[in-house]
Amino acid sequence: MVKPETKFWNELKRNTNKIIWTRLENKALFGTPDLLGYPPSGNFFTVELKVSRGNRITLSPHQISFHVKHNLNTFILVHCPLDKGKVRLYPGSGVLELVRLGLQLEPLVSGWDACRLKLESL
Repeated sequence: MVKPETKFWNELKRNTNKIIWTRLENKALFGTPDLLGYPPSGNFFTVELKVSRGNRITLSPHQISFHVKHNLNTFILVHCPLDKGKVRLYPGSGVLELVRLGLQLEPLVSGWDACRLKLESL
């Protein structure tokens, strides 16, 4: 059975074909985001993928620490219930609010088209 995050990763690749993605599997540095993105502009950014079935977004202390320390060009992309927009993009700089408020926090953008346009414009 395919994990929900793997399905989300595959959906992201299909919806953002102008971005070159590198999946980071880092066992040495806990908290390192899942993805390194390289848009047409050539400005790298990172994305942490999260799948939420409810309102809560679960991030490890290491993931939170990463986004607090690296708050520019870092993002958290959340796959959520359809009534919440299906996919939401949050800036890494808002990680503490995201953990506290979950999906009640207003995203930077919502929906595949808006997320794709935002990430391609970096």
